[in-house]
Amino acid sequence: MLTALPTLDALLAAHAVQLGDDATGYRHHAYRVANFYWQLSPGDAEMLEKLSIAVAFHDLGIWTARTFDYLPPSRVLARDHLRTIGRPEWRTDVDAMIDHHHRIRRMPPSTQASVETFRRADWIDVSNGVLRFGLPRAVVREVRRTFPDAGFHRRLLQLTLRRFRRHPLSPLPMMRW
Repeated sequence: MLTALPTLDALLAAHAVQLGDDATGYRHHAYRVANFYWQLSPGDAEMLEKLSIAVAFHDLGIWTARTFDYLPPSRVLARDHLRTIGRPEWRTDVDAMIDHHHRIRRMPPSTQASVETFRRADWIDVSNGVLRFGLPRAVVREVRRTFPDAGFHRRLLQLTLRRFRRHPLSPLPMMRW
């Protein structure tokens, strides 16, 4: 199990003020997604680094841009970070993982496999393990036990309801078909 991802932890620490009381919940969500991804498709050290970056930023725009239409600001944060660390060649993959992680249908076969795996990993967590994409129930349960919810799903529900009241015709702008 992935329990210490230095890049992920450093990126979340850099945004701890913006995350505020949601820092632990978001950290645990990020670790759950990372673990589900790694269980579905383990890779090499480079992929683990890309995953750490994508998972750190994938929902972060909720807090940094203070919006529920958070995919564009989350992608900007990731792009800026990749530029800062001198990894612009990772942009396409990391950007696609973030942009498509709320897609409802599976990605086309021509898409980089990491994008579909990231989408599945996030759906496993958002669905509380109802969707598992072949992962054993025991694996999902162990990851969730190691990284408890800490109010993350409750916060998502609050944000969804707030968005629905303000924008009833566009309650979930991050969703993709």
